[in-house]
Amino acid sequence: MLALYWLFLFSNNVQAGLFFNRIGQDIDIDSEYDFIVIGSGSSGSVIASRLSEVPDWNILLLEAGERVHFMNQVPIMAPLYQVTHYNWNYTMEKQEDFCLAMEEQKCAWPRGKALGGTTVLNYMIYTRGHPNDYDKWEKENPGWGYQEVLPYFLKSENCNLGKGCYTNFHSRGGYLNVEDSYSSELTDAFIAAGRELGYKQVDYNTDSVVGFSRMQANIKFGRRHSASAAFLGPASQRPNLKIVTGATVTTININPLTREAYGVEFSRGKGQYFVNASKEIIVSAGVLNSPQLLMLSGIGPLHHLLELGIEPVQDLPVGKQLYDHLGFMGLVFTINRHIEPRQKMFEPTTIFEWMFRGTGFLASLGGIEAIAYISTKNTSYPDIELLLAGIGTLQFDRGTVSRRGLRITEAFYENYFEHLEKIPCVSILPVLLHPRSNGELKLASSDAYEPPKSFGNYLTDQEGHDLEVLLKGIRLTQKLMESEAFQQYGAKIYDKPVPGCENFIFDTDQYWECAVRHLGVTLHHQIGTCRMGNGSNSVVDQRLRVRGLKGLRVADTSVIPVTISAHTSAPAMMVGEKASDMIKEDWGAYILDY
Repeated sequence: MLALYWLFLFSNNVQAGLFFNRIGQDIDIDSEYDFIVIGSGSSGSVIASRLSEVPDWNILLLEAGERVHFMNQVPIMAPLYQVTHYNWNYTMEKQEDFCLAMEEQKCAWPRGKALGGTTVLNYMIYTRGHPNDYDKWEKENPGWGYQEVLPYFLKSENCNLGKGCYTNFHSRGGYLNVEDSYSSELTDAFIAAGRELGYKQVDYNTDSVVGFSRMQANIKFGRRHSASAAFLGPASQRPNLKIVTGATVTTININPLTREAYGVEFSRGKGQYFVNASKEIIVSAGVLNSPQLLMLSGIGPLHHLLELGIEPVQDLPVGKQLYDHLGFMGLVFTINRHIEPRQKMFEPTTIFEWMFRGTGFLASLGGIEAIAYISTKNTSYPDIELLLAGIGTLQFDRGTVSRRGLRITEAFYENYFEHLEKIPCVSILPVLLHPRSNGELKLASSDAYEPPKSFGNYLTDQEGHDLEVLLKGIRLTQKLMESEAFQQYGAKIYDKPVPGCENFIFDTDQYWECAVRHLGVTLHHQIGTCRMGNGSNSVVDQRLRVRGLKGLRVADTSVIPVTISAHTSAPAMMVGEKASDMIKEDWGAYILDY
């Protein structure tokens, strides 16, 4: 690691992080700005960057976290950042029959607390979703269909996918780099196995989503390309953009007579600050913190606000309609030889390959290297995603990092995963894309520094749809590993019973249900807590304005009204791009064609 540190200092890409040196070093803040953006994640970084393109506007971007350490640029280290102070370290509230392998029976719900938000600790996977997702979105929200949002994905993108860039679904010249990630020979086997089952190799970021693919990622020269690096880096020298880190917004001030949001209060260190916005406040604090801040400011379910002693401003279903992608990490298969041994990370050739070519094992997305979208109903609309982890599972780091990030108990790890430390293995994570079970978010108290209470409510739909589809995903994965492509590696399912499921016959549906209830995990893709729409179940309208109020918008994954076939970072950036144009249009600013 010491060698990696010194080599990094001389990397030809180190200049990508230098702009951070001038951010948040002082606290010279004006009393008023045209726009205040709260949160610097996938949406907030985009919005702050795009609004600052208008030279007559002054923008204040407030971020509760700090700049990240330089090692954040190494993609293989993605799991590490979920056990640092760059994570809010939120947990889901205890669910009686779920998260059974986790400490206190509480699943981790990591969210980024840093400049760049969750893009500093995610796995950098770039997926947009299926066109049908956006056409469903548009039914209640005109202007959000696939043909309307595709130009905003293209506006952000700087495609480095070789020949794959030259289609109508990719573009060059945007701020956000998209390139192929590292893959081992197992990726070739994964794609070949898909062909044996009748699936094509596809570019899942086109209108042909169902199939198997190599991974497209937000990396640049093998480095993590976070939202802050991509969008704030180019904008940080603009004199009309002020970026303040370490700033925790505690409330949004709203005039009760005009019903207009006019300012915010935030703390930084030992200081308390009050800043006004002459035009708008845009909340992009994320799917958990945006609803928390709205409710702390009196915007939320009336009964909930009253029981916490918060004076209501607007009765809206904030925190409701929370959906999440549920993954199952218990599908492990032993193979006949090591493909990516742990010690490979520290070999000089591996380090030099990453430093000077931007390639190699260190550029792996936390070990995730390929993806598939499948339909258990044999349609062109996927309901399951498969993620290939060539490094295996938690055994890769011997339970030192990933186990802690997932809150899996040490005893469970030792009983189930530790044996795999000596055995070559690979794992495939099936992910439920369109759950019918939904959760909610509530305040724990009126204290802005107390974490909100998140309820996942996994597998609680009355019809049993979610469990049924996930079990079909498990069965299809087993067929995949029985293919000739994987049998050349002698792939066999790891048949040690999951602790707590020993009383079920292995490989029965009842066994797998028990295993899922122990080892089901979030994919960090929560949506819907500030839902967009025009009905009583919505918080913002189709232009992202908080219903019943002026001067206040929400723009991040919390507004997404329907489940989508995508990891949520790219869609959040699209929301940021579209929100920026809406704001410019509403305030008469010139919008550049693209």
